[in-house]
Amino acid sequence: METGNKIVILDFGSQYTKLIARRVRELSVYSEILPCDTPADRLRDPLIKGIVLSGGPKSVFDEGALSTAPGFWDLDVPILGICYGLQLMCLNLGGKVESASDREYGPATLELKTDDTALFRGFDKETRVWMSHGDRLQAAPDGFRVVGTSENAPITAMIHEERPLMGIQFHPEVSHTVNGKTLLANFVHGICGCEPVWKMESYIEQTVAEIRERVGDEHVLLGLSGGVDSAVASLLIHKAIGTQLTCVFVDHGLMRKNERRDVEESFHGKFGMDLVSVDASDLFLGKLADIQDPEEKRKIIGRTFVEVFEAEAGKLPYKPKFLGQGTLYPDVIESAHAGGPAQTIKSHHNVGGLPEKMDMKLLEPLRELFKDEVRQVGRILGLPENLVGRHPFPGPGLAVRIIDAVDRESIAMLQEADAIFIDMLREHKLYDDVSQAFAVLLPVKTVGIMGDERTHERVCALRSVNTTDFMTADWSRLPYEFLAQVSARIVNEVAGINRVVLDITSKPPGTIEWE
Repeated sequence: METGNKIVILDFGSQYTKLIARRVRELSVYSEILPCDTPADRLRDPLIKGIVLSGGPKSVFDEGALSTAPGFWDLDVPILGICYGLQLMCLNLGGKVESASDREYGPATLELKTDDTALFRGFDKETRVWMSHGDRLQAAPDGFRVVGTSENAPITAMIHEERPLMGIQFHPEVSHTVNGKTLLANFVHGICGCEPVWKMESYIEQTVAEIRERVGDEHVLLGLSGGVDSAVASLLIHKAIGTQLTCVFVDHGLMRKNERRDVEESFHGKFGMDLVSVDASDLFLGKLADIQDPEEKRKIIGRTFVEVFEAEAGKLPYKPKFLGQGTLYPDVIESAHAGGPAQTIKSHHNVGGLPEKMDMKLLEPLRELFKDEVRQVGRILGLPENLVGRHPFPGPGLAVRIIDAVDRESIAMLQEADAIFIDMLREHKLYDDVSQAFAVLLPVKTVGIMGDERTHERVCALRSVNTTDFMTADWSRLPYEFLAQVSARIVNEVAGINRVVLDITSKPPGTIEWE
């Protein structure tokens, strides 16, 4: 992929590393995350115009503390150290770092000592920033001047007098830092001189050409879930090779209301794709009977999906040579860095999850993109807004939103309640204001009164969160009047539910999904 100039982020395990990369992409400049010990020779690529050192959960004084590769500090490229990256820069170049008496986490006031720096162009003398650190700088290395301080960090920002080296103690990538985007723009555009050439229109053009060249006259098979990732991947591949793509949609009976109908109408009807739609709900629900443990549900659904998918692939009149997948850049990072510095890393099911006996090559047209970029591509390709902007939905579907064994009655109940919640969010123009919203069916029955009769029926919980990265999230402050209307509709329209409750737990300590 031709990206033009780019910024590299070296990962020291911060939960915000991917957010730094996203912020750079928002400036129309390609960013790439690499391990912190990437060899210096690899970083001498002329396309790399700047390097950002991320924060990290550890101390620079810890045994086996993470560091850069030999020769890194000899690179002749602008380098910005953030939090741990600042402390490492200071320690490696001869300054002094000390352990603070208390870890500083939360808002702080940055006081600038000068207004003549390119990094802080556009800043007021005092600016609210976001801190998260246990160590702090005691003395800057020779050649650096201190340009910013805060109450608990006497050296909050430093800049080298002659070389393009600079560091900050706070996190500009998080929304809590005022002018954080301005600082990153000053670094990326002003100091590094990057041109804003990373555009989704160009990405589409390049990707379509690459797919055509790679696939040739062969065929591609893709599992279409109805989610935005697989939907956009299918559109890109279809734009490139047309009827050489076959999509398989497996309905496991745990989808949102009318999901199968919507997928068939959109992808086969509107876009004219070769779509195989399979109703395998009896098979899935039969295997899930009486299963309550959420991990066991996931395993059963995953195994059964592969079985059904392989069976449908075997019925095709040709043998596909490629398996299309909606793998995104965060998935690639998490799998590539597994066992690396980040504390909460995982191996993603899309990466390396191809059954060996299928003997196909992976085709992943979105593997360079973040979710917001995928949505941009979807809109450009004409994907309807109700699909391109829809909230995330778990692979196991409603199986992990029914906190009990699943059956058709409970599924129907939850589908109706969830549809009411989502439809009313759209009707009141609140859907795009929240990051994810859904209903959960609880294994609890409560007493109620409907008309003059006593009822003893299920409880439904409403969950809505706001987040920028889904690593942390806060519960959505939806209007009381709106919630009252949703509750009234669910209780009156969904047989079997007589009580609605609201989940007001943030992440952490909770998770977004219940299971």
